Amino acid sequence: MTTVRETRETELAGLPVLLGLMVRRDRFTITAWTIGMGIFALYVVAAIPMAYGENGALGESAGLFADPMSRLLIGPAYGFDDPTFAQFVTNGYGLYFLLLAALMSILSVSRHTRADEQTTRAELLRANVVGRHATLTAAMLLTVIANVAISLAILLITLLVGGYAFNGLALFAVGIGLTGVAFAGVTAITVQLSEYSRGASGLAGMVLGAAFVIRGGGDLAAVGGSTLSWFAPLAWAQQTAPFVLDRWWPLLLPLAFAIVTTMCGFWLSTKRDFGASHFQVKPGAASAPARWGTALGWAWRQQRALIFTWTAALVVGGLAFGAFSEALQDAELPEIFADLFTSDDLLMGYLAYMAKFMPYFVAAFTVMAVQTLRSEETTTRLESILAMPITRHHWLFAQLAVTAVAATAISLVVGWATGVGAAVVVDDWSLVPDIGWATLNYVPAVLVVLGLTTFLFGVMPRLIPLAWLLVGYAVFLGSFGDLLDVPSWVLGISPFAHPAEMPVERFEVMPCLILSLIAVVGIVCGVFGFRRRDVSGG
Repeated sequence: MTTVRETRETELAGLPVLLGLMVRRDRFTITAWTIGMGIFALYVVAAIPMAYGENGALGESAGLFADPMSRLLIGPAYGFDDPTFAQFVTNGYGLYFLLLAALMSILSVSRHTRADEQTTRAELLRANVVGRHATLTAAMLLTVIANVAISLAILLITLLVGGYAFNGLALFAVGIGLTGVAFAGVTAITVQLSEYSRGASGLAGMVLGAAFVIRGGGDLAAVGGSTLSWFAPLAWAQQTAPFVLDRWWPLLLPLAFAIVTTMCGFWLSTKRDFGASHFQVKPGAASAPARWGTALGWAWRQQRALIFTWTAALVVGGLAFGAFSEALQDAELPEIFADLFTSDDLLMGYLAYMAKFMPYFVAAFTVMAVQTLRSEETTTRLESILAMPITRHHWLFAQLAVTAVAATAISLVVGWATGVGAAVVVDDWSLVPDIGWATLNYVPAVLVVLGLTTFLFGVMPRLIPLAWLLVGYAVFLGSFGDLLDVPSWVLGISPFAHPAEMPVERFEVMPCLILSLIAVVGIVCGVFGFRRRDVSGG
């Protein structure tokens, strides 16, 4: 007779080996996330005192960030009546650490479960002595390890650089880690529901988006949040209110949520066959429109989900950031914000800054689009496409053309959305076309990022993640380069430093032409390199 202990050992057979394999596969990914989150923490801790100087200046502008629209973007605004730097960092920027931890967890669990089933890697592993629950258990443990590493990095950096009290920082860091684990539990469910990793990640992302909306609605209602806030997993860590209330008990909620959702994920995994899903994929039509038979048609069909998702997310962000303009009309901020916004007119300077800031996300879209092409190659789907009468460069040019056109369209639409958000609150509808053109002005810089990523794809495909360094470099120096008195040549490395800062400045043709030329060179070199190397090589 088989005992319960023997059954558990059988179901978890091979767990240590699987976990070791996943750690080895993700050692660079986990390191990159940890370093990236640590740099974000360092940037926040160092930049806030630099921007505001003494605490008095911080208190003067605190009312701006306790405004209802600000609470929608940052959280319940605990301690913003007269904040210290520690309160401002943890309660003002904490939401974005939570979002990043949740996103990392979603991608991690999906990559090591549903993606491995989809690409048949899991089938090879299961040919060995591997228990039914070993894979999901190893993926969850790996994600916990990653969240612990990120939490420790944030704790150490904020403690050593900021010099804040340990108790509040520990509460802040543990909240970030538990929020990440909570969304790992959500993904443990969604990978059982969808047959494809993109679908599983998308469903988990929808839960994350819904949590943001619910939390935003609750925090919008009152300082400290309202009853609605408590229905969102993103809000629980923020309700600990580090350096204000310092309460630990809200962290029991993400912990319990993670346990329950993970148990549901394990239970759902026992109710489906390997490779199958609970949401059955409907068979496609017997015939396809003729437009899908072309390289451009196939590229559009392949990228449209990514395009629509990024457009929707950035439009919502643009509307929210634009609506924030109302809080700036009568605000009294430190003089350093005039340097940040490059204008004495705080409202127009802010909108010019947002017209530069939103294209950073569009650049991230182009990197993800090229990474999708690399995924097509490594999963051997590209071999089936190239077996048809289509050349490599024709296929790649079609994909890049769709990405470039989409990036241009997204930039324009997001600029309009930001302008609409501002126009509604300040009653100036001329801002809509002005911000639209201002955002479109940065498209050549976005295309430079696309060109670099294409070059890496064509010549050194395994180094594609390096393109994220350029995006991060541009974001950091674009936000704080002037405040840090960085030399102009260091700022000039970022392609986003060269276009005119419309609508504060007039449009300049030459920087856009030079950036466009650099982008074309990068794309051509990448396509030429792709023609010469082996498919699935690199």
